[in-house]
Amino acid sequence: MLKRFALLAVTATFAATSHAATVKQSSSGICHDQSSSYYERTKNFKPFNSLDACLRAGGRLPKGYSSSSIASSRNTPAATSSGYSREQFGRGWADMDGDCQNSRHEALIAQSTGQVRFKTGRECRVVAGRWISPFTGAVIHDPSAIDIDHVVPLKWAWDHGAANWSRAQRERFANDPANLLSVEASLNRQKGAKGPDQWLPPANQCQYVLRFTRVMKTYKLKLSPAEERRLTQTRSRVCG
Repeated sequence: MLKRFALLAVTATFAATSHAATVKQSSSGICHDQSSSYYERTKNFKPFNSLDACLRAGGRLPKGYSSSSIASSRNTPAATSSGYSREQFGRGWADMDGDCQNSRHEALIAQSTGQVRFKTGRECRVVAGRWISPFTGAVIHDPSAIDIDHVVPLKWAWDHGAANWSRAQRERFANDPANLLSVEASLNRQKGAKGPDQWLPPANQCQYVLRFTRVMKTYKLKLSPAEERRLTQTRSRVCG
C-alpha cells in the first residue's frame, strides 16, 4: 500500500510538472504559455514544450506578446548578441493575402502531392494531405509531423544582412514561398539556424544548396570571404 501511494505521489508530481511546462496551441492556432491570460481558459489544445516549438509548428502569438515572452520559454535572453529575435520577422506565420490561410498552410497546400483535407469548410487549416519530404524522400500524411523549413534560416539571414531591413521586408522574407519547404519536424529542428556549410539534409543535397544560394542572392544577403569559400566547396562537393 505504501509503495502504491508513493508511486501515485511521484506520478502526480510528474503530471503537475509536465502541465506547468506545457504551452497550449488553441484550436485557432494561438500559442498560450502560462503568462497568457487565456492559458487556463484554453481547454481544447495541442501541447508543446515551448513557445518556440509551437510557433515552428504553425502557431502564432497572442496579441501583445513580445520577444521576451518567447525568450522566457527558452530560458535564454530576449535576443542574441546580434539583436536577433523571431519577432523581428513577424508574429509567427502571416496571412499575407488575407484569405484565412497563413503561409504555413499555403505551403502545405502548394507542396502536397495529393488532395489536402481541411479542418472546416472555410478551408483555413490543413489537417491531411500527402507530402514528400525534400530532405529525405519520405512520404508524410500528417501535417502535425511537418515543420515548414526556412531554407535560409531567419537568424542566419539576420546575421547576413536582414538586420538592416525594414520589419515589413523581414516579414515578407519569413513568409516567402520560395524560402519554405515542408519537411520532417525533427530535421528542421536539427538544422536550426545553420547554413549549408554546417548542415545538409540526408537527401537532395545539391538541390538544397542551389535553392539556399538562390534565395540568398535574391535577398542580397552577404557572405564573408571565408563563408563564400566554404559554400563554394560545399556546392562543388554535393553537385559535382
